[in-house]
Amino acid sequence: MNHLIPIGIFVIIIGFVILVMGFMTSHIKDTEVKDTEVRGGGVILIGPIPIIWGTDKSSLEIVLILAIILMLVSYFVLRGMHV
Repeated sequence: MNHLIPIGIFVIIIGFVILVMGFMTSHIKDTEVKDTEVRGGGVILIGPIPIIWGTDKSSLEIVLILAIILMLVSYFVLRGMHV
């Protein structure tokens, strides 16, 4: 169980790095492009039931694929803990 602590800290640090890089690239892109369109989507997992929404079909498909991957990963991780 002690090996999970450094992995968790590493994931948090990577998340902050990605967040900072996203802010920097969005600032650079905002100065270059004047006409932008916002698209997005999201998923809420309540137990095994996903609730998925999106602003357009392509973002909905991406969120759906990510939700399926998340459900499979959580299934295999939880299955591995009980065996």
